[in-house]
Amino acid sequence: MAHLLGAEALHLEYPTKVVFDSVSLGVNEGDRIGIVGRNGDGKSSLLAMLAGRREPDAGRVTVRGGVRIGVLDQADTLDDDDTIGGAVVGDTPEHEWAGDPKVRDVIAGLLGDLPWDARLGTLSGGQRRRVALAKLLAGDWDVLALDEPTNHLDVEAIAWLAEHLKRRWAPNAGGLLTVTHDRWFLDEVCTATWEVHDRIVEPFEGGYAAYILQRVERDRQAAAIEQRRQNLARKELAWLRRGAPARTSKPKFRIDAANQLIEDVPEIRNRTELQSLAVSRLGKDVVDLLDVSVSYGEREVLHRVEWRLAPGERTGILGVNGAGKSTLLGLISGAVEPTEGRVKRGKTVKVATLTQRLDELEEHLDEPVRAVISRLRTTYTFGSGSKAQELSPGQLLERMGFSSAQLSTPVKDLSGGQKRRLQLLLILLDQPNVLILDEPTNDLDTDMLAAMEDLLDSWPGTLIVVSHDRYFLERVTDQQYAILGHRLRHLPGGVDEYLRLRQLEQAAPAAKPAAATAAAVEPALSGAELRAAQKEIAALERRIGRLTEQIDAARTALAEHDQSDYAGLAREMEAIGALQDEVAQLEERWFELTEQTG
Repeated sequence: MAHLLGAEALHLEYPTKVVFDSVSLGVNEGDRIGIVGRNGDGKSSLLAMLAGRREPDAGRVTVRGGVRIGVLDQADTLDDDDTIGGAVVGDTPEHEWAGDPKVRDVIAGLLGDLPWDARLGTLSGGQRRRVALAKLLAGDWDVLALDEPTNHLDVEAIAWLAEHLKRRWAPNAGGLLTVTHDRWFLDEVCTATWEVHDRIVEPFEGGYAAYILQRVERDRQAAAIEQRRQNLARKELAWLRRGAPARTSKPKFRIDAANQLIEDVPEIRNRTELQSLAVSRLGKDVVDLLDVSVSYGEREVLHRVEWRLAPGERTGILGVNGAGKSTLLGLISGAVEPTEGRVKRGKTVKVATLTQRLDELEEHLDEPVRAVISRLRTTYTFGSGSKAQELSPGQLLERMGFSSAQLSTPVKDLSGGQKRRLQLLLILLDQPNVLILDEPTNDLDTDMLAAMEDLLDSWPGTLIVVSHDRYFLERVTDQQYAILGHRLRHLPGGVDEYLRLRQLEQAAPAAKPAAATAAAVEPALSGAELRAAQKEIAALERRIGRLTEQIDAARTALAEHDQSDYAGLAREMEAIGALQDEVAQLEERWFELTEQTG
């Protein structure tokens, strides 16, 4: 493979810290490299040096003649007075950019729901991020350097970006470098992983799952002080192998080696034990949403939502920005009152919300971390029975990555990720039994995300999570729901099913304009018709759930099937295809009925 760029003996230091010391590495055609490591260890600095945005203190970066490098950094550099079209294609004549399949794909994938002539100053942070990405991807580059490309993107946009990058930067078609904390994205896109730590860059083959396997193998040889990190990595490896059925259909690392490493690792969560403890703390009733609708003026956000939260339930909520996720969380917490229907809460319910803001820390900014934690509780119990652990505030902080020196640091001097972890600990120390996490992964690196997941594994209450981080969502929740067409829909097939449903939802208006026009002038369903339609919707959801389980089981069996039995493999794949076709037909009927009953 042709060489694109290389670094030789890079050295970088700040007045109080050496970041890199004699680092040498290279990027070849077809490389898609994910850069991981703890916050502050130099990931963005490495990317900036390789992209020519920053000069090293010593050493050099060499780029093959003619190689063009496109860069996406974390800063928003868009001009508020520019339009979306002006930012993406500039002065290029319409017949030129409209005739370029690459540009059309980028616009459709990232900007299809935005007005082409909208001023950038009127857009949200997530919309501006999509414009910045589209502007970069519409250009011609040999190497892309992306710093946190998934920040502010929703699940759909992240899935599109992953697919686009895999198609565009295929083997022998340029190179890709990306710094990201999104582990699903790393695993989906990258063919190699570089870990930045201790002033070096350590290369690993494969995406995130393969990197975790190799890191566990490396850490087995590490000193005793690495025991905690090693245990977390092994636990995460166990999740990668056992916790996500979709992954079993396409193994990404050596199965035998992985199974040997995790053979003595227990299940990620003891669901029966946690649910039992949750029932004892909560009682049978948690929060019931009974035929609830919410409107703001003339705009209806949620329509006839029926949802009964169970003790110990761990649920992820999906939906586009503005779909009503925050409204749904507000109904559960009590911050939002329904326009119709009612919300019923159990007598022992104590709800806490980890918001996207850091409100809990505002009154403690000048206090040291140790004082803030110690004031709330002297000990905290994790788990139950023989596995119960009493942890001091210091041990809790250590578990979430704080060093002993940082215990004396004023809250205002903490990094964004440290403040986020302290915010979660303050909430847990208040001992809620219903926990709502609203985008909890902001500012956290992959190691700290694993530590947060480990903490939540032993937390026994009811957990509701809204997150664009697909890996985190699948890792800490046991089921997912989506807000589609103002309704709450169970997703037996998880995030993949949500993405399919969104494609159907987006295609429906274009495919059936006449039907929509006719529906607008037809009278609403009568009472009997409405009840029949709602009954059919419920039956469809149950049928789709059963079929999705069959598909997951069939995919798992396919991965374990004798790979030399081509005829048997073909039959299994044909059967899976038939099940998928049936699900697609049922989902189309589901959308048709929900439109009629809306």
